Parts: sequence; C-alpha cells; structure tokens
Amino acid sequence: MISASTRPLVALPACTRQIDSAPCHIIGDKYLRAVSETAGLLPVMFPAFGEALEVESLLDGISGLVLTGSPSNVHPRRYDQDETSEHAPFDEARDGATLSLISAALDRGLPLFAICRGMQELNVALGGSLSPAVHDLPGRLDHRRPDSPDPDVQYGPRHEIEIEPDGLLSTLLPEGDTPIEVNSLHRQAIDRLAQDLKIEARAPDGTIEAVRYNKGKGFVLGVQWHPEYKAGNNPVSQALFQAFARAVRHFAAGKHRV
Repeated sequence: MISASTRPLVALPACTRQIDSAPCHIIGDKYLRAVSETAGLLPVMFPAFGEALEVESLLDGISGLVLTGSPSNVHPRRYDQDETSEHAPFDEARDGATLSLISAALDRGLPLFAICRGMQELNVALGGSLSPAVHDLPGRLDHRRPDSPDPDVQYGPRHEIEIEPDGLLSTLLPEGDTPIEVNSLHRQAIDRLAQDLKIEARAPDGTIEAVRYNKGKGFVLGVQWHPEYKAGNNPVSQALFQAFARAVRHFAAGKHRV
C-alpha cells in the first residue's frame, strides 16, 4: 500500500528548442510548480523523442499525466489537413510523443489533465480536428495572448465561460453567483470535436473551453485556458489541480495495493 507521505509521480511532456544552436528539451516552470505546489504531486518531465518514446515503460512508472501548453501547435497532418502558415509553429517531436502516449494512458485509466495545446492534443489523438486561426472565424473573439510584456496582463482574465450544468466542471469548481473568468492565450482551438469527448464549457463566442473524456470512469479533463499560472492564488485553478491530485492519489494507491 502506498504511504500517505509518498508523492505520486506525474509526467509532463518536454518541448524541443534550439538554445545557442544546441537542441534542448524544456518545460515551463509554471506547470511544474502548479503540479508540485498546488496539486502536491511530484512532477517529472519526459523527453520529446517522437514515436521513439517508450510509452509503456513510461506509463508503468507514473500515476498521472499533465499535457502542457506550448508556443507550438499540433501539425495539421495529424488531423488530415494541409500545412499553412496559420498552422505554424510546430514541434513534431512532441506530437509523436504525446499523441501515442494519450491513447495508451486512456486505455490504462490514467488520470490526465490537458492544458491549452494539451487539450488540442487530446482532441486530435481521439480523431478530432483543429481550427488554425479562431480569431478569423465569423463572430469569434480574439483569443490570442494580449500584447503586453507583463505576464500578469498576458495571463489575466479575458472572458467568462459557460459551464455545462451536468458536467464534471460543475462538480469541481467553487459554487457561487460570480461568473467564472479565464485567461486566453491561444490562436487555435477545437474544430471537429472527437467522438469520445464531451463539451464541459464554452466561451461567449462558442469556442470550446473545456472537455472531458466520455468513456471510462477515470479523471480526464482538458481546458483551453491556463490554470497553471499562479495556480495557488486562483480558487478555480486550485479546485482543478486538487481534483486531479485526488484522482492521481487514488490511482497510485491502486497501483501499489498488494
């Protein structure tokens, strides 16, 4: 039986970058801190090795998966579209690692929390598609990052979300009459929703802001906004990461039960 003091391992994907002409695998600090400090779990980064990633071995060692946001986008050939400048930039090494990992994780019932690009990866892995430039669609808001050097402005509240009354989010988020506002730092969004995903929330313009996996009983939630930014200061972010943590600890206890 897993001890109460053990912090279960949660894996997060690396993105690939060139730094001083050297290839690197990196991850944003805010994701690691949200998992460690707000969820109380132990984050570990897995490399963007594409299809060479040893998926089953990785899954054997973890009890949860967080799919992070990124400046890059899922390559359109992953959902049968032609590449255009609107689809870029890409990180195909990450695509290869995460898209194969998602299906295997779902088969195991592994708790999964998908953020921004991560939610788009979840949709694509299950057969959905993406719109490359939501702001160009008729009647849509501009969901791109605000043009400011101040992170508190970039990650500040931008619009409300309408939560489905009978969904998972409605049971997780704080009750009250105050509308829930979220940040917005994306140009792409879900176009065709994967068959096995259920909409949990929308923006005022209809953009899908949250989804859940509609098969199985495990915790699988995707959000288009960025709850990881200063997660400990935001009641909504706290609720999401702590709900994920409960699912991870439950899964870990089952793995270690003799």
